[in-house]
Amino acid sequence: MLKEKILNRRPGIVTYGLTPPKAVNSQEKIKEISEKQTERIKDLDIDGLVIYDIQDEKDRIEDSRPFPFLETIDPLIYSNEYLKNLAVPKIIYRCVGKYSHSQFSQLIKSDAGKDMFSVFVGAASRNQKVPLRLSQAYEICKATNPNLILGGVAIPERHMKNREEHIRIISKLESGCKYFISQAVYNIEAAKDFLSDYYYYCKSNHIEMVPILFTFSPCGSLKTLEFMKWLGISIPRWLENDLMNSEDILNKYVSLSKAIFSELLDFSIEKEIPIGCNIESVSVRKVEIEASINLVNDIKSIIASRI
Repeated sequence: MLKEKILNRRPGIVTYGLTPPKAVNSQEKIKEISEKQTERIKDLDIDGLVIYDIQDEKDRIEDSRPFPFLETIDPLIYSNEYLKNLAVPKIIYRCVGKYSHSQFSQLIKSDAGKDMFSVFVGAASRNQKVPLRLSQAYEICKATNPNLILGGVAIPERHMKNREEHIRIISKLESGCKYFISQAVYNIEAAKDFLSDYYYYCKSNHIEMVPILFTFSPCGSLKTLEFMKWLGISIPRWLENDLMNSEDILNKYVSLSKAIFSELLDFSIEKEIPIGCNIESVSVRKVEIEASINLVNDIKSIIASRI
């Protein structure tokens, strides 16, 4: 019932996110990975499965990438050909900048007439030259497949710098977005500031708020922590100190995630902001994958106790 929950702006939506296997893998390896993912996810009580489209972000920052960039399988192909046995709605991310106008038009048109969910992602930085801008992708979608249940990206940490993230998502809402999925959240103050400005702006301008899903991504090593910082995720100094000096980084992070989401949920319930949660598993480490599965169940319990 993901479509109904999104269109009716219901709180408590829970999704699970993953990255398709690397394109360099053999067919046998891809099949093996997909079967393991299917087995892990099939019994999860989730509203949707988020499948990411990964792009190289070297133009966004001068520092060297902690992990090398390797192209992954197209998320729609992975969904249709390898995860077809998972009876759960799929939310397909699309990095629109890698397509030409005609390529993207054809891609979007092919989904017409189906209940399809997608999140469009723009260029990694303003300096990146791309053949298709995010605003153009929204226009193409509106013209060729207005029934696509379109979502957008929200970055609460960016709100700390310019105090304009709520204006960004309102603009995307006006372009057709009906829900938003955030970047991984570590900074609760940034998230609450963003939600507060979103709430009061919508209230003042008589705009109905749409669901915002806050993302949590289990971090179980200093290397993963370093990569998250490289991605631009804001990690408060006190928290970084705690994680770096913890004997069990993963357990510390999971406890923190539940505490952050609980506080955000209480904050949103008071203002009737429809928030949800997206738990992602983008690591190949077994302990982090298992932690993401457990976190889904814990988050579901938290939501059930509040809503």
